[in-house]
Amino acid sequence: MVRLLESYRAIPPEATVRLAKKTSNLFRRRERNPHPGLDVSGLTGVISIDPVARTADVAGMCTYEDLVAATLPHGLAPPVVPQLKTITLGGAVTGLGIESTSFRTGLPHESITEIDILTGAGEIITATPTNEHADLYFGFPNSYGTLGYSVRLRTELEQVKPYVELRHVRFTTVSSLVETMTRIVDEKTFDGVPVDYLDGVVFSADESYLTLGRQSDEAGPVSDYTDQEIYYRSIQHSPAETPKSDRLTIGDYLWRWDTDWFWCSRAFGAQNPKIRRFWPKRWLRSSFYWKLIALDHRFDVGDRLNARKGLPPNERVVQDIEVPIERTVEFVDWFLANVPIEPIWLCPLRLKDPPPPNADPRQPWPLYPLEPHRSYVNVGFWSAVPVTPGQPGYTNRLIEKQVAALDGHKSLYSESFYSPDEFDALYGGERYRELKAAYDPRSRLLDLYSKAVKSQ
Repeated sequence: MVRLLESYRAIPPEATVRLAKKTSNLFRRRERNPHPGLDVSGLTGVISIDPVARTADVAGMCTYEDLVAATLPHGLAPPVVPQLKTITLGGAVTGLGIESTSFRTGLPHESITEIDILTGAGEIITATPTNEHADLYFGFPNSYGTLGYSVRLRTELEQVKPYVELRHVRFTTVSSLVETMTRIVDEKTFDGVPVDYLDGVVFSADESYLTLGRQSDEAGPVSDYTDQEIYYRSIQHSPAETPKSDRLTIGDYLWRWDTDWFWCSRAFGAQNPKIRRFWPKRWLRSSFYWKLIALDHRFDVGDRLNARKGLPPNERVVQDIEVPIERTVEFVDWFLANVPIEPIWLCPLRLKDPPPPNADPRQPWPLYPLEPHRSYVNVGFWSAVPVTPGQPGYTNRLIEKQVAALDGHKSLYSESFYSPDEFDALYGGERYRELKAAYDPRSRLLDLYSKAVKSQ
């Protein structure tokens, strides 16, 4: 804490305060910071776990990998564990997160009961839903470090069993998949069996899957997708087959997507059996693929290889969007017809009910205004398409317009192209400016539009 405040005071008053960190799960290009960054090296790790109260206090830069390693021996886990091991709790709260429990437990910030925040004013304050800083507690999610940085968070935990039994159910139309997903979100069961985890993958218009997970105490054989086998390929089966079954340990289930970064490891050749056989197992993880991405950003490796083949450079289309569940078929049909990217990930979500005490019943989280009691679906797609000459961000702009037309939002971890008025309407507008004036009166931190759209 002392080191953190000293590093804040060492940053020149005229300089923008930024984190001094080497890694990130953001896909936005950022301007280089000519000044020293905020030293958060002391904000890692788990502070304490209370197995009786089912809570954990963690430092703001604690990764979910470290938190899960500390909680699973107690038979506990965070209610939502984002897919990638190096995502931090502080990052998931200020930048949002989601996973296959979100249809029943909401988003990561909804499990946080209090936060110590270093504000732009250089003060460390505690924000809870009921104290004098409740406005910051509710306004912190989706602020991306523009109102302050989390120093300590207290998160709720839920009891988990040692195994997860999976059923991969195939659909030949997206509409039938979404119809079934809607029933499961409402009923939390499928064919009379409880569903604890729910997500889906669309490979094409006539091949898509829901994966239904159920916690289990029963010991027995389990699959391993941390080495040669690839998880997302294990989902697929022929239409004539009954739903495919599988079993994982709870730890392997929580990190099932990290080994191959969903399916993005194929861009590096890691899914080629001839290469994978010699690929070190310690490099089969998202944090290593991030290093390869950083090299591509620095040296434009992909575009240089395309140029040698006579191909145009690529436009990155790396996004997660949310649309109401009843508009999901419309969005996915449009996407499959207009954007040459596959597979895509589907993950249903609902805000927790009841919300935290003192929450606005119409819009608890003003900077990412999802409606209570309404089901949404996160659609994730992470690849690239050929650039459209003379129209930077052409495909991303098309997606933004389609999402807005369907009463949806998109996450801000990647490039955005909104006008200031469009951005205001979607991400808090006047409410955000009120919080900015209260907690960063000298604008020591970037504002949200500059950070998310201008990529400063």
